[in-house]
Amino acid sequence: MLLGVVADDFTGASDIANTLARGGMAATQFLGVPASPAATSCEAGVVALKSRSIASDHAVAQSLRALEWLLAQGARQIVFKYCSTFDSTPAGNIGPVGEAIARRLNVKGVVACPAFPTTGRTVYQGHLFVGDRLLNESSLRHHPLNPMTDADLRRWLRMQTQDPVGLVPLAVVVQGADAIAEALGACAQRGERLVIVDAVSDANLTAIGTACADAPLLTGGSGIALGLPANFARLGVLHRAQRRPRHVGGRASILSGSCSARTLEQIRSYLQSHPGIAIDPDAVLDGRVSPHDVVSFAQRHADDTVIAYSSASPTEVAAVQQRRGAAVVAHALEQFFSDAAAALAASGVQRLIVAGGETSGAVVSALGFDALDIGPEISPGVPVLYADSIVLALKSGNFGDVDFFERALRLMQ
Repeated sequence: MLLGVVADDFTGASDIANTLARGGMAATQFLGVPASPAATSCEAGVVALKSRSIASDHAVAQSLRALEWLLAQGARQIVFKYCSTFDSTPAGNIGPVGEAIARRLNVKGVVACPAFPTTGRTVYQGHLFVGDRLLNESSLRHHPLNPMTDADLRRWLRMQTQDPVGLVPLAVVVQGADAIAEALGACAQRGERLVIVDAVSDANLTAIGTACADAPLLTGGSGIALGLPANFARLGVLHRAQRRPRHVGGRASILSGSCSARTLEQIRSYLQSHPGIAIDPDAVLDGRVSPHDVVSFAQRHADDTVIAYSSASPTEVAAVQQRRGAAVVAHALEQFFSDAAAALAASGVQRLIVAGGETSGAVVSALGFDALDIGPEISPGVPVLYADSIVLALKSGNFGDVDFFERALRLMQ
């Protein structure tokens, strides 16, 4: 293994695995910390954790376990992958995990860059933008688990970390890899452990990757990996793996627990010509709806692909959270969708699309897979994923065009 990734959720793991595979690396997504060694053919190992929204001490412990496994596989470089919208409360996990991994590797001046320009996420003067809006002015301010109320990433990280936080501004980044490397070295000399690095284009991210060819650690969104495969290619150690689609028939289903604005658009578009079943959180908590209702609904519409969704507007989400408790609602829905996925698979479903990071983590955990192979790209950040008995697409809430579900079904076939 050349490169190891610790990812804080399952959709993010498939996102960065997709980036590395597009760069020519043989990438495998592992679901949790493996109990056995990786295959010798694995050049990039991505360990998917479900640690984004748990207590920070637990997230640190899980991430360090993943790190030790990756180092034992021979990984020369580590990436800590988190969301391109920096999903984390002031007491959240990005800072503590990044800092803990950096201390374990005894390194300072570590890049922290969530930018993903292809999907509209850019970092300028240390502030994260979604499209032309500051993060805290976007729909992410209403995130049900990690509402983002401040776009200043340095200020956000300072609330989570013990060491100083640095900045490499765009004016330095555009000067190229040498200037970036020099600036990161200066940050390290000042004792700045994590360093926000501006990026507004893929070219910026590639330059950051080139600058960090010898860096033990980088942190960021999947875009931070854009320039990394080329570093290994220049060393002549890549085998240039090719991703080949597998032809899979069989029934398909869609499960959505995401409440992002983009997923809501995608659901509305899909329901215009396909059947769907809305999952009411109150009905789940009261036992008035069960996963078998989803299976029954799918069987009644066996000539089409149904979508089961609990997605709702920020106002509706806030109302049910106030009535029943945010943690209670989140846990109940994750359990519902994981049970529904298992029941659908048992009924013969072979293609499964899941929208939402937390929902994806719950579903894949319930299905019991150890690892996934990376297939063709459906949309930026979302590849087809192959397990032994099922084909998956795990979509982060804000990813994909409006017709994502129909496009995914076509490519998964």
